Amino acid sequence: MNTQTVSSPSGPVVHLSHDVDSQARDVADMVAEGLRTALAERPRATLVVSGGKTPVGMWQILRRCPLDWSRVDVTLADERWVPPDDPASNEGLVRQHLLQDEAAQARWVPLYMPAEQSGGTVDAAPTLLEPRLASLLQWPADVVLLGMGADGHTASWFPGDPLPDDGRLCFAVPAPRAPNVPVPRLSLSPAALLSARCLIVQLQGRDKEAVLMQALKPPQNTDGQSLDERLPIRRALWAPGVTCHVFYAAG
Repeated sequence: MNTQTVSSPSGPVVHLSHDVDSQARDVADMVAEGLRTALAERPRATLVVSGGKTPVGMWQILRRCPLDWSRVDVTLADERWVPPDDPASNEGLVRQHLLQDEAAQARWVPLYMPAEQSGGTVDAAPTLLEPRLASLLQWPADVVLLGMGADGHTASWFPGDPLPDDGRLCFAVPAPRAPNVPVPRLSLSPAALLSARCLIVQLQGRDKEAVLMQALKPPQNTDGQSLDERLPIRRALWAPGVTCHVFYAAG
């Protein structure tokens, strides 16, 4: 890897990338290796990705990797409740930048449901999606790739919002406050995302560095649960029994 790696015995492993291009290559390598390992052990592999601009360069590398993509199932960590042709749709980004070339053979499992299936609102979607996600995807997921917003959110886990800890796979999220896109969302839960065999957080930009440094403080050096509530990304970084790999590039 073209990175500097910093780790601690019981916390996340941080990979400090020289630039966004080398970061994209390094993350793609780790994702591809996680999928190869899964496919060598099981009939199918599950890849969970996050939307936004950060993973686009990585997707464009990953989609050309020589894998048996026909045995890979791909879904999102969260989705804005808009149709795939809406500019705010994460599904639209994935279809455009990941499900191309070799990865076009992968099976896509969407989170968004059209109005004729969901009644037009996200509130009914979790009940309808839960059995579909449970039956079509392998849990725990083989690779989960998360991002982080400048406010410390990940997936659609926003500061101060309660998260389900009852084992469900997904839940509805009200429209968040600006500067996040103000539309309702469907998010995978801690139970779905934090049990991953390979858990990765990819982020870029100096505007996120201070938040990341705060989130990387070990639990015993913080004010406890209140910091976790303010910075939901900590749920991923310090997930019990899981080594989270954090890839950061300043720009």
